[in-house]
Amino acid sequence: MPATTIAARPLSASSQAFVVRTNQWADASQAQALSHGVNCTMYHTQGAHPAVHEGRSGTWFSVWAPNAREVCVVGDFNYWQHGAFYLNSSDSGVWWGFIPGVSAGAHYKYSIRTQWGTLIEKSDPYAFAAEIPPKTASIVADLSNFEWNDQEWMTKRRETDWFSKPISIYEVHLGSWKRPWDKRRYHTYAELAEMLIEHMHDMGFTHLQLMPITEFPFDGSWGYQPTGYFAPTSRFGTPKDFQLFIDALHRADISVLVDWVPGHFPTDAHGLGRFDGTALYEHEDPRMGFHPDWNTYIFNYGRNEVRSFLLSSARFWCDQYHIDGLRVDAVASMLYLDYSRNSGEWIPNPFGGRENLEAIQFLKDMNTSLHGEFPGILTIAEESTAWPGVSRPVYDGGLGFSAKWDMGWMNDTLRYLRRDPIYRSHHQNELSFRMVYAFTENFIMPLSHDEVVHGKGSLLSQMPGDEWQKFANLRLMFGYQSTIPGKTLIFMGDEIAQPQEWNHDSQIDWPLLEKPRHAGMQAYVRDLNKFVAAHPALHERDFTSDGFEWISGDDAANCVYAWCRFSADRSETLVIVLNMTPVPRHNYGIGVPELGYYREVFNSDAKRYGGGDVGNAGGVESLPVPSHGRAQSISITLAPLSLTIFKVEPSKTPMKPAAPAKAGPVSKK
Repeated sequence: MPATTIAARPLSASSQAFVVRTNQWADASQAQALSHGVNCTMYHTQGAHPAVHEGRSGTWFSVWAPNAREVCVVGDFNYWQHGAFYLNSSDSGVWWGFIPGVSAGAHYKYSIRTQWGTLIEKSDPYAFAAEIPPKTASIVADLSNFEWNDQEWMTKRRETDWFSKPISIYEVHLGSWKRPWDKRRYHTYAELAEMLIEHMHDMGFTHLQLMPITEFPFDGSWGYQPTGYFAPTSRFGTPKDFQLFIDALHRADISVLVDWVPGHFPTDAHGLGRFDGTALYEHEDPRMGFHPDWNTYIFNYGRNEVRSFLLSSARFWCDQYHIDGLRVDAVASMLYLDYSRNSGEWIPNPFGGRENLEAIQFLKDMNTSLHGEFPGILTIAEESTAWPGVSRPVYDGGLGFSAKWDMGWMNDTLRYLRRDPIYRSHHQNELSFRMVYAFTENFIMPLSHDEVVHGKGSLLSQMPGDEWQKFANLRLMFGYQSTIPGKTLIFMGDEIAQPQEWNHDSQIDWPLLEKPRHAGMQAYVRDLNKFVAAHPALHERDFTSDGFEWISGDDAANCVYAWCRFSADRSETLVIVLNMTPVPRHNYGIGVPELGYYREVFNSDAKRYGGGDVGNAGGVESLPVPSHGRAQSISITLAPLSLTIFKVEPSKTPMKPAAPAKAGPVSKK
């Protein structure tokens, strides 16, 4: 309804009769918890909660609107009329009351008279459910009676050291992963759970990362402009349906992460902006309260009620929905006051710096509380700068995240692989540079949705060369991502080499799997995921330097890279070699760590993946020929644009000296 200016009037006797007064919100501890910014459980008392009070069934409502002159609940139970159900005010700025006869499923909003006498209607900031967009009303929901069946998973999660386990994250936009064939716009949460479980088991993905599922009004935002920080989007079903979705994935041994957006929120009239006619959740000054890139409001992290709101939202998803972790969006925009702003467009902190001290403290508090209360969850920062200690504990001076997206790796890798191979020899350090900083954070290497939108094309279309080379380059990139230290993430559709840029209004082009090259790419990603999981050397020491050794990172003339990966107890050693050109390399010599037989255990050029089956006939014996600073070396064949992995099988019989390899560089290092 449009805002209307009318004269304010006191509560009438008939209106008051619909609200049962109580001292619930007059309790000093409640008001203190809200205003002190230390309460992570505000969703237990704020919002709409079905209950029985003095023998009558109804719903408790409470909303923070400190500058309002009056607040009413309007809904389908009172013809959306302001004045039917007034709420009571408290010193903390919270309006509250119990309305008999209102039960789960009721649609409602808050009708707020501002201090200027204008009426505005707002959705409930703490609502557990909302109408399907473009409708904007909140829905009363009861989350208390769901029976979880994922106890085995939750116990496993608490006891697991995820840093030493294989993590292969599959990023999914639920609305466009698959679309129904019966003219419905979306699948339900139940349908999606069944299909995703089958696909992820088949492909060897360990973690499902959902793009934002907190309720959002505009499909084109992909969920990154949320209005419901406590409501899973109703596009796919009810809150109970989403609980069943998570429960099913957990029982299938799949971890679920969700995108969470505490950096900004949209200006939609029914949302958080100017909630009671004044700036509550955002800063009043647009130099701190408005984001010029996204035309969104920025949270006021220095306001305790806002901190309670966001801390409660973060906890809510882990508590009420058993979510296994949060990928926190746009952390860089939170850390810096001058993010995407010119001189004079931002306000320095009290010490004259550009750091947003209040946002930094909020992130530390969030990570401390979540990791303390929910052992085994992951918090992951999308942070694109060189901010130190993002994934280091708060007690050690860090922000406290479990891991950080390696945006530098993503940019360098795509820049290198987009080049025609003839020019790659001039940019050898673009890939080798990553290992200079690889262990400064716990890194996840993302090939996310951001890399296949806004005119960038799909990953396949970004690769140079003819069709064969494009597919070989893409296999090479996935292989490189999976074999250097760190955990991995790819976006849906990449596993089948979708040739078109992602479109949120469509679905992944699954019929492509009828074509051999696309089916070969799917087989390759499947085998790569399962290979990493089966080999401790590729996941046990992703975040410590003792699991990695360079063999050669400087052979720019041949565009070849080689390194070793080791398991934690050194019982497994793998040698990984990448040929970044479409030229096969025969009799290529590299130094190896020990005497033995080097069995070829993985080759991206295998025929089943769409390659030419160029390889090493099962493996090669090491020779006592010094190379790359090592006493032993092997002479191998490298397929064009390929990843080749050898597993060391130590020899018990000393070998006699042999002649050097016919070709291949020998490092003087």
